[in-house]
Amino acid sequence: MLGCDPEFQPQSPNPNPVRIHIMKIASRVSTLIPCVSVAVMLAVPLAATAQAFPSKPIRIVVPAAPGGGTDILARLLNPELAKQFGQPIVIENRAGGATMIGTEYVARSAPDGHTLVIATTPHAINPTLYQKVPFDPVKDFTMISQLGLTTTVLVVHPSLPVKNVKEFIALAKSKPGQLTAGTAAGNSAYLAVEMLKTMAKIDALNIPYKGAGQALSDLVAGHIQFQVNTLLAAKPFIEAGRLRAIGVCSATRSAALPGVQAIGETLAGFNTSGWYALLGPANIPRETTLRIHDGFAKALRTPEISSRLAQQGVEVLAGTPDELAKVMPLEIKKWGAVVKSSGATPG
Repeated sequence: MLGCDPEFQPQSPNPNPVRIHIMKIASRVSTLIPCVSVAVMLAVPLAATAQAFPSKPIRIVVPAAPGGGTDILARLLNPELAKQFGQPIVIENRAGGATMIGTEYVARSAPDGHTLVIATTPHAINPTLYQKVPFDPVKDFTMISQLGLTTTVLVVHPSLPVKNVKEFIALAKSKPGQLTAGTAAGNSAYLAVEMLKTMAKIDALNIPYKGAGQALSDLVAGHIQFQVNTLLAAKPFIEAGRLRAIGVCSATRSAALPGVQAIGETLAGFNTSGWYALLGPANIPRETTLRIHDGFAKALRTPEISSRLAQQGVEVLAGTPDELAKVMPLEIKKWGAVVKSSGATPG
């Protein structure tokens, strides 16, 4: 056909060289046009795919029971995240297995960015604390963002006659084995109690709960005497007088609770503060990962949310995916050393 064969030349008894040259150029251009059209058609679906996220509601898995710090954080972010992504945000609690049940669920989900998990320190603790973990804490996940650092606090039921860490240690030593704590199994609060027992040389029962929220409810009800929990979860009960804060689980005092001493002031080297990190299944496309990070970072940095989190002892980070990819292996190493030095067991 004319225009499809680049070798076509018009037949003439007296060919004009200029005319022949022009015809060859025209035929080559007409041949390239379909090729360009095909390339454009192929590029359109690729661009559409990259821009399709999110195409449905985003599920955020909280691998703990309702009422704990992670659950509170997820629900606080929910309305702003819905605005950022233009899709409903579904908060799903999948508690159990020291956060491993919910986390494994996300690891096995489709890597399209629509199923995420807010991981906490157990993600770094479990590989050492437990003999068997059903996933690789780094390789099976897309690192999206270290959302923030959290303040944890030692709280007691108001019926316990202690006002500070020294009085608490003295009471525990006078009643060996009689004081009972309750913390979420395998998290930094559980390890904090185990470290407290080891460093203060006290004998107390530390009951591993399915979630921090359940343990908190039992402490408020007086079924247990003390625990370590996030300030984000415990502060409303402290302010209401239903719990008494006697020590912040860090080397220095917290601006969110300035009147309460740091446990490190009494027990040198004591520091078990935790963090929140956003993860997805491995192999989420880079463009989608960055889009998710951007949405969460904007939500965390809104004045209302960042101010409220600061008041509850959470320092907003909104770190990048690359930063979290560097931090996570270091956290696993750090908490592994804490597990070994504390002598903690799953319970």
